[in-house]
Amino acid sequence: MMCRKSLIGALILVLLFFSLSLLAQDNPKAEQEKPQEKLEYEVTVTANRMETSVKETASSVTVITRQDLEKTKKFTVLEALAEVMGLSYTQNGPLGSSSSVQIRGANSEHTKVMIDGMELNDPMTPSRTFDMGLLLVESIDRVEIARGPQSTLYGSDAMGGVINIVTRQEHGKPRMHFSAQGGSYSTLNGNAEVSGRSGEVSYSAGASYLESGGFSAAGSQYAGNIENDGYTNLTLSGKLGYHPQENLDLDLTFRSIDSRLDIDNYGGDYGDDPNNVQDYNAVLLGGSARGLFVHNRWESKLSLSYLQYERRQDNPPDETHPQESERSHFKSDLLKLDWQNNIFAHENNTVTAGLAYSREQGESEYYSESIWGPYESLFPKQASDTFGAYIQDRVTLSGKFFAALGARYDHHSQAGGAVTFRIAPGAYFDRTGTRLKASLGTGFKAPSLYQLYAPPTLYGPVGNENLEPERTLGWDLGVEQEFLRGRLRLGALYFSNSFENLIDFTYTDGYLNLKKASTRGAELFLRTNPWKDLFLSAEYTRTEAKDEESGEYLLRRPKHKLALRIGTGFAAKGHVTADLLYVGAREDNFWVGYESTRVTLDSYLLINAAASYEILPLLQVFARLDNLLNQEYEVVKGYGSPGFSAYAGLRLGK
Repeated sequence: MMCRKSLIGALILVLLFFSLSLLAQDNPKAEQEKPQEKLEYEVTVTANRMETSVKETASSVTVITRQDLEKTKKFTVLEALAEVMGLSYTQNGPLGSSSSVQIRGANSEHTKVMIDGMELNDPMTPSRTFDMGLLLVESIDRVEIARGPQSTLYGSDAMGGVINIVTRQEHGKPRMHFSAQGGSYSTLNGNAEVSGRSGEVSYSAGASYLESGGFSAAGSQYAGNIENDGYTNLTLSGKLGYHPQENLDLDLTFRSIDSRLDIDNYGGDYGDDPNNVQDYNAVLLGGSARGLFVHNRWESKLSLSYLQYERRQDNPPDETHPQESERSHFKSDLLKLDWQNNIFAHENNTVTAGLAYSREQGESEYYSESIWGPYESLFPKQASDTFGAYIQDRVTLSGKFFAALGARYDHHSQAGGAVTFRIAPGAYFDRTGTRLKASLGTGFKAPSLYQLYAPPTLYGPVGNENLEPERTLGWDLGVEQEFLRGRLRLGALYFSNSFENLIDFTYTDGYLNLKKASTRGAELFLRTNPWKDLFLSAEYTRTEAKDEESGEYLLRRPKHKLALRIGTGFAAKGHVTADLLYVGAREDNFWVGYESTRVTLDSYLLINAAASYEILPLLQVFARLDNLLNQEYEVVKGYGSPGFSAYAGLRLGK
């Protein structure tokens, strides 16, 4: 039997051979029959905090477009990120289960997550993370992922990179659409949206609902796990814009998420719990004013956002756990003010400078009962403030050379100051289709409220008010090359990051700045458009992430990851996409009681497909198949993962 590595190698060779053989059919007659198109470079707002072509930035950026989301029919942003180069993810079970994303091997808390530039990281998670599984894809225009340290423009938490979700901004006639789908695990998904512009006012409003019966979060392959863990998510969103003048824009944004998730006590044997429920509620409000002054040479934008989270867990006694119960309540909010100024000093030179202020606060309560008696842990309301000032100078010369140089200072009210910088030069040679890029930068992460102020327990201290910021130094160097008049693009990049002052927990001393770590690796990609209706891509990431103190590999980071995609149109009004995702072996801890054993999770191979067809001008039917091989695998040791799944639905409207 062919081993898995041989299978992957064979698939790559087949893909490359097929792509090149199609491209070899480059003759005038074929070109007239099937027009061939040059691959376009996407536009990013994340790399430089303003619209920039990816072609003219040295940042390592991936853009998932609305067209990509439409073609693959994913439910959540987490699913859309699974195949992105340089990223790995974890999820503790079915839809809605706790999830995390690591960029280039960094910790999940080293990723800053934003929507339309407004931060989503939760101040009251232990390390200040955000669960990407909460975000449904409806109303999203694109998802941008900037890899490598980004603290110079985005401050704390952006040590590994930034994920920025950009929602739709309507400029045309009113439009509306409705979509619905259902399928495996008793899953139902419905979306409705209306948007448009009338005179000086633009607007959009949408609602998305996702419900799934799920499967056992504690893997059903382990003893005693028979209960399915369901999930519901209702997301409401709205955006209102007022444009009284050509050089003045006022915007208001609203988004709320209400979710309920059935969870299990732990992964592995007898981790099931039939009545353990978590409610998660989030509200995001944002407002901005943008104006152009001094003959359009000065763009100034003032943004204000408010984020509130409330998370409750209720686990009363049941037949399986008659003497055990627990309940908790976590509440946090984050207020952010940002004043950004872009000075267009010359058509080849833009200076971006700004001031930022944030205040976060949180509190929590936890109660439990067991055979050992009652237990109580109260976290009284605590707050911290951060002030930041940043500047970046961006230069482009004749469209061939481009560079960004920036610096930033942040001061955290408890952890003190941090200085970061970033240098990112690049060049594009139009005659040869060659693109060179490099970056060198630093990042930092301030301690979370929990790490600073968590009260002691019977076993010892937890919070530590003397913690210092975590820090990183990272660099990358890459080259991209176009072939066949831009219809084939190859790229290769090497990256390296070193982390120090990482915060870790010990039972004797609580949280301390203890650890050092390093990550290094390579990112390779191929993209080609042999003709108008066919697209092929391949992306490979190799990552080595190590604890510098112990020499051990960091948990849940695969050394190898490969994603292949082929998409094509058919019958003039249809489209089909097939994806292959290979994730290599990685290490994890398997907990049994209070003891853990280091184990190796097997590699796995997933093949997914989606197809759509427009049966009427405003009516589309579609279907999606996941895990076509019905492979059994574990993303997190002890927790379940979906088997073969099928979904189908329709979309009405534009």
